[in-house]
Amino acid sequence: MQLDLNLLTALDALLEAESVTGAADRLHLSAPAMSRTLGRIRRATGDEILVRAGREMRPTPRALAMRAEVRSLVLRSRDVLAPETGLDLGTLERTFTIRAHDALATVLAPALVQRVAADAPGVVLRFLGEAPDDTTDLQRGVVDLEIGSEVPTAPAIDHETVTDDALVGLARRGHPLFGDDEITLTAWLAAPHVVVSRRGRLRDRVDRATGDTRSVIASVASTSAAIEIVRATDAVVVVPASVATRAAAAGDTVVFTPPVDLPSVAVVLTWHRRFTTDRGHAWLRSLVARTLRRGAGSTNEAPTPDHDGPTLPS
Repeated sequence: MQLDLNLLTALDALLEAESVTGAADRLHLSAPAMSRTLGRIRRATGDEILVRAGREMRPTPRALAMRAEVRSLVLRSRDVLAPETGLDLGTLERTFTIRAHDALATVLAPALVQRVAADAPGVVLRFLGEAPDDTTDLQRGVVDLEIGSEVPTAPAIDHETVTDDALVGLARRGHPLFGDDEITLTAWLAAPHVVVSRRGRLRDRVDRATGDTRSVIASVASTSAAIEIVRATDAVVVVPASVATRAAAAGDTVVFTPPVDLPSVAVVLTWHRRFTTDRGHAWLRSLVARTLRRGAGSTNEAPTPDHDGPTLPS
């Protein structure tokens, strides 16, 4: 049986886009040409692959079952056929997709984009927010690098713990908590708290440390939204020190040490093992790690109070 391996690339694009037009755009083909290719794939597999559902196309059960394997075969074939050469950042043309919590992206993205634009102008960075649930995006190649706080357990996923970030409090300048030289546990627990949770949870690791006695008034999906609430109200929030320091630079918020022992948050890079020896990916990981370490910097030290309230040392 003679197989046209180009059909694998086309099938991968069709399964990813779930659209003939979208797949054609990805492969720089016309829609009629992609439609003919889909017909060839259907004849080769004996399956419809994509079927019409209203105004959209939906993958068949067999297509869903083969999607991860097709993606893996395409990526592996690219690795096999690509020559092993030294990495020339000046000519590197590649798009890297990075998934990270918005707090980490806030610290990472500005410096990383600036550095990449200077060193590798042909590289495009695509940042995605955290998914609400666990995904197989690293295995499928949809995401190149994920940044979080959990060490992966899947054998196909490699990781590096690059730093850790202290958890600190953030409140508006002039907040009633800062009326005394010392913030008491009772006063802090009684203050209205905002929780950051992409799943909408009202409790987190802070409550495990305090015995679930905080007065939580809101849960928001992004750190930036929580900071805006803090700026406008008497609510307080617990965030990584690197994020709090950037927010406090505007002068309208103050960073303080909560009167409870909170563990630091690990910052972990994860990626699929097939990229471990990839020169471009290794360069990206190294650059991300250095940027995150600089972002955490000295913020792991405890803040010290001043007359306006406790602040982090500069």
